[in-house]
Amino acid sequence: MNDYTVSGCIVTYNSKNIISRTIESVLTETKGVPFKLFVVDNASTDGTADYIKENYPGVTVIESKDNCGFGAGHNKVLPFLDSKYHVVINPDIILKSDTISELASFADTDETIGLLSPQIRFEDGRIQMLGKKNPTVRYLGDHWFHKGDEPSKTMIDYCMLDKPQDKPFPITNATGCFMFFRTSVFKELGGFDERFFMYLEDCDIARRVSERYKALFYPMADVTHLWERESKKNKKLLLIHIRSILTYFAKWGLKF
Repeated sequence: MNDYTVSGCIVTYNSKNIISRTIESVLTETKGVPFKLFVVDNASTDGTADYIKENYPGVTVIESKDNCGFGAGHNKVLPFLDSKYHVVINPDIILKSDTISELASFADTDETIGLLSPQIRFEDGRIQMLGKKNPTVRYLGDHWFHKGDEPSKTMIDYCMLDKPQDKPFPITNATGCFMFFRTSVFKELGGFDERFFMYLEDCDIARRVSERYKALFYPMADVTHLWERESKKNKKLLLIHIRSILTYFAKWGLKF
């Protein structure tokens, strides 16, 4: 057994300009549990991999020969994992407290917990409205076109905002920007479904976890997500997002 209890992985692609803040916050704030960080670099052309190796020698960098996508990138650490818990971390996540240790402590109380999802916040502290139920056409449509800070009735339902936000509750969907897995569960499921290049692979794996184990929203811990919703601005990412939606419904069935 390795000398760490929790492993974490960040998948990068041309992330040199933002990755320092994420790595430093994760390594600095994670104090209460032995922790090991992996970075899988998806063939960046901006020197991300070399930058991390030069500046963070304690981080294990795995270099992919091509940009294989979010889920496939995270799956590259599967053969190396010998931890009790494993955290999937976006390169635009910032920790402001020891969230990882808090989640590990809570997961220790119940061996049937397979996945924990903390509260996700914008940098100014506002809560990000993220789906916690299985996606449907109605949910995704409202989530995509919703504007403003006030949630619609559909968004309240999809994001389960009507639930008490001061204690854990079951979910079937979780955001991939920060997912806390029991490592044995992550490995049992074979990681992410690599048919999803990017987007909705998080919905898929959370749903698969919830069919066998407890998947819980844990709002007492939080992380900051520097979310820019790039697929709304970039046509290439928009097409990838649409393809992932079609892949999801082809796999799980179309629900309105």
